Amino acid sequence: MDLDQQIQVLIDNAPSDGHLPQAMRAIAPALKLVASQLEHPQYYVLQTLDDAWVLTTVTNPEQPQETKHILYAFSTLQDITAQTGTLKDPDVMAIPVPVTHILFQMVGMDTVDSTIFFETPGNLSEGIQLRREDLQNLVQSYLEQEFPPQSSPGSIPPNIA
Repeated sequence: MDLDQQIQVLIDNAPSDGHLPQAMRAIAPALKLVASQLEHPQYYVLQTLDDAWVLTTVTNPEQPQETKHILYAFSTLQDITAQTGTLKDPDVMAIPVPVTHILFQMVGMDTVDSTIFFETPGNLSEGIQLRREDLQNLVQSYLEQEFPPQSSPGSIPPNIA
């Protein structure tokens, strides 16, 4: 599925109440912009049987109270099995997810701080880190173009994901 098809699936699956379909169309260029800077149309992520993505918690050794929750997105299924032993857990599986869907989910996931996209098959020492905050700021700028701040309160969906 190319990026335009992925975006169309997101728009088609947006609840038809309120401004959500319009908001999805407004942020589509932001999602496509970021996705086009990544190398693959889909990535593999770890997911539990209850459809929750598996996050890794990373702690700063100099400030142990400071933790970050990272989602890893692998370009191949082989890389995900090489990187983690979690696939031995019967409650965890690797699933392919379109890149724009990962980005869309990131916008609304309070629990994830960043996603690391492993672009080169077989190379798990280098990845591209995308901070959720940066993605949210980009999406917000596109939403503000569609729903200017002076418009009526509540016209911008507080959490479109």
